Amino acid sequence: MSILQKHQDSLEQHETMMGPARGRLAVALDLLTDSLALVGQHGVYCRSERFPGQPKMDIRMVVEQLNDAKQLVQSAMEAIKQQR
Repeated sequence: MSILQKHQDSLEQHETMMGPARGRLAVALDLLTDSLALVGQHGVYCRSERFPGQPKMDIRMVVEQLNDAKQLVQSAMEAIKQQR
Protein backbone atom coordinates (compact mmCIF):
# COMPACT_ATOMS: atom_id res chain seq x y z
CA MET A 1 0.00 0.00 0.00
CA SER A 2 1.45 3.36 -0.99
CA ILE A 3 1.61 6.33 1.36
CA LEU A 4 -0.99 8.10 -0.77
CA GLN A 5 -3.41 5.20 -0.37
CA LYS A 6 -2.64 4.77 3.31
CA HIS A 7 -3.54 8.39 4.12
CA GLN A 8 -6.07 8.95 1.34
CA ASP A 9 -8.85 10.36 3.52
CA SER A 10 -6.63 12.91 5.27
CA LEU A 11 -4.95 13.86 2.01
CA GLU A 12 -8.28 14.44 0.25
CA GLN A 13 -9.56 16.60 3.09
CA HIS A 14 -6.41 18.73 3.43
CA GLU A 15 -5.75 19.02 -0.31
CA THR A 16 -9.32 20.24 -0.83
CA MET A 17 -8.88 22.93 1.80
CA MET A 18 -5.29 23.98 1.07
CA GLY A 19 -4.33 22.74 -2.37
CA PRO A 20 -2.13 19.76 -3.26
CA ALA A 21 1.26 20.93 -1.94
CA ARG A 22 0.10 22.52 1.30
CA GLY A 23 -2.39 19.71 1.88
CA ARG A 24 0.32 17.08 1.69
CA LEU A 25 2.56 19.13 3.94
CA ALA A 26 -0.30 19.45 6.42
CA VAL A 27 -0.74 15.67 6.50
CA ALA A 28 3.02 15.27 6.96
CA LEU A 29 2.85 17.76 9.81
CA ASP A 30 0.04 15.77 11.43
CA LEU A 31 2.10 12.57 11.12
CA LEU A 32 5.13 14.27 12.68
CA THR A 33 3.00 15.59 15.53
CA ASP A 34 1.55 12.12 16.17
CA SER A 35 5.07 10.66 16.11
CA LEU A 36 6.26 13.23 18.62
CA ALA A 37 3.42 12.28 20.95
CA LEU A 38 4.24 8.57 20.68
CA VAL A 39 7.95 9.09 21.27
CA GLY A 40 7.12 11.43 24.14
CA GLN A 41 5.02 8.73 25.78
CA HIS A 42 7.86 6.25 25.32
CA GLY A 43 10.26 8.76 26.89
CA VAL A 44 8.19 8.73 30.08
CA TYR A 45 9.12 5.08 30.63
CA CYS A 46 12.69 5.13 29.30
CA ARG A 47 14.46 7.40 31.75
CA SER A 48 18.14 8.21 31.78
CA GLU A 49 20.20 6.94 34.69
CA ARG A 50 22.76 9.72 34.13
CA PHE A 51 20.21 12.52 34.01
CA PRO A 52 17.27 11.70 36.30
CA GLY A 53 13.98 13.14 35.13
CA GLN A 54 15.00 13.16 31.45
CA PRO A 55 14.44 10.58 28.74
CA LYS A 56 17.35 8.49 27.49
CA MET A 57 19.67 10.10 24.95
CA ASP A 58 18.28 8.20 21.94
CA ILE A 59 14.74 9.31 22.79
CA ARG A 60 15.91 12.93 23.14
CA MET A 61 17.66 12.72 19.78
CA VAL A 62 14.57 11.32 18.05
CA VAL A 63 12.40 14.06 19.56
CA GLU A 64 14.90 16.70 18.44
CA GLN A 65 14.97 15.35 14.86
CA LEU A 66 11.17 15.13 14.70
CA ASN A 67 10.87 18.70 15.99
CA ASP A 68 13.40 19.88 13.38
CA ALA A 69 11.47 18.12 10.60
CA LYS A 70 8.22 19.61 11.87
CA GLN A 71 9.70 23.11 11.81
CA LEU A 72 10.96 22.59 8.26
CA VAL A 73 7.51 21.48 7.11
CA GLN A 74 5.94 24.48 8.83
CA SER A 75 8.41 26.84 7.15
CA ALA A 76 7.71 25.25 3.75
CA MET A 77 3.97 25.74 4.28
CA GLU A 78 4.55 29.41 5.16
CA ALA A 79 6.75 29.91 2.08
CA ILE A 80 4.09 28.40 -0.17
CA LYS A 81 1.41 30.52 1.49
CA GLN A 82 3.41 33.72 0.92
CA GLN A 83 3.96 32.91 -2.76
CA ARG A 84 0.24 33.25 -3.41
